[in-house]
Amino acid sequence: MLLILSILLSFTDPTIAWLTDTTHDFGDLEVKETYYHTFEFANISEAPLRIDNIRPSCGCTIPNWTRDWIQPDSTATIRVEFRPNTAGYTRKQIKVYFSSQRKAEKLYLEAYVER
Repeated sequence: MLLILSILLSFTDPTIAWLTDTTHDFGDLEVKETYYHTFEFANISEAPLRIDNIRPSCGCTIPNWTRDWIQPDSTATIRVEFRPNTAGYTRKQIKVYFSSQRKAEKLYLEAYVER
């Protein structure tokens, strides 16, 4: 029973700290152009962790990240390529799944896309 409780508690403690804002506003963009933004985070846990998966809300958002283990007190980045294909205001969500957390971290890209 104690082992189960320890495992459950380990999933509730924060394991990362975002060093950049979790929402990035590109401002005004041109449709069908390519833009990039980098999110940075630190491993604040006492154990190595890695990104298991990243799921963007649409195909116009393409994340790139390291598949390596991130050691305690180390930092890493997630570089996101954004190719808006429709005009108007847009807000895209990116779910980041870490090996040490059950719940996904959420990142957002915002922009007003002009024709």
